Amino acid sequence: MTGYNGSPEGGSVGKYICTNCGYVYDPAAGDPDGGIPPGTPFEALPDGWICPICYVTKSSFDPME
Repeated sequence: MTGYNGSPEGGSVGKYICTNCGYVYDPAAGDPDGGIPPGTPFEALPDGWICPICYVTKSSFDPME
């Protein structure tokens, strides 16, 4: 059985973690408070998007394994 993201365990494919505070951006949830609708992949986030917890830029995020 696969998760919504197509990984066999339903893992974290497509999720990115903030290396500063540990916030996880999940494309399935988006960032509604930041104006990002659910279903928005990390790569499609606007360049000005920042971490909703610690306010660092996208460059401070790494893909989760």
